[in-house]
Amino acid sequence: MVKSIAHLGPSGTYAETAALAIAAILKEKTGREYSLSPCSSIAQTLYSTASGKTDLTVVPVENSIHGSVAVTLDTMWELNGLQIQQGLDLPISHCLLSRGKALTGIKTIYSHPQALAQCQKWLEKNLPDARLIPTDSTTEAIQHLNQEPTAGAIASPRASQLYDLPILAQEINDYPDNCTRLWVVSLEKSGYGSHISLAFSFEENIPGILVKPLQIFAQRDINLSRIESRPTKRTLGEYLFFIDLQGDMRETRIKTGLQELSNLTKVLKIFGNYNVLKIES
Repeated sequence: MVKSIAHLGPSGTYAETAALAIAAILKEKTGREYSLSPCSSIAQTLYSTASGKTDLTVVPVENSIHGSVAVTLDTMWELNGLQIQQGLDLPISHCLLSRGKALTGIKTIYSHPQALAQCQKWLEKNLPDARLIPTDSTTEAIQHLNQEPTAGAIASPRASQLYDLPILAQEINDYPDNCTRLWVVSLEKSGYGSHISLAFSFEENIPGILVKPLQIFAQRDINLSRIESRPTKRTLGEYLFFIDLQGDMRETRIKTGLQELSNLTKVLKIFGNYNVLKIES
């Protein structure tokens, strides 16, 4: 039986690259075939798996330059039942694609907001007067180039090959060590691994409310690799918190720490216990 993997489309996105990689890994591991199912937005990929239309979703969650992907975190909190099965670290190398002949002729740049942000310094230096227009994906940006000779799109070298588009400038991300972490998500219970991702909210936000959860982890020598707040979207100044920690949920210190955290919070969602694999772009 062929299983399906949702990802941000169209073909040529970095999410598709990660989806192809995990499909190959899973085929070698299980012998099953996996088909790709491109979606129009990051949120739609998660809705697709949460509703059972697809078996897996590959979704970006954090970039080493621009930070977290807010829509991924917000949608994971909104939906119930989704569990992280695997983390994927994907190196990112952006290119400027265009039908134009030179940078001096480029007046408009299209790309996903994350890609635009990851190339901000390069754009300010080389195309300071260009108009930046966000799109739902890096590949969607490419669709404008055939009609607009003065336009450019920030996308992957693979997208250049897929759509037969010239590369006007290569490796334009602001920092060479540009990497995006993606999650492989499904409705199946997560296994065990080296990383745990969770989120929680409190009954009310009062001074020092976050200190107690942090003390729980510190007292048990549990390392936190990421912590951030997101608005609950109910009331101004009301937040929920996302945390990544290192550990295996079979460990006693992790079990007791999470139980104590549950007693402190109004809602606690554990998104999964998983390993992280580095893949090639």
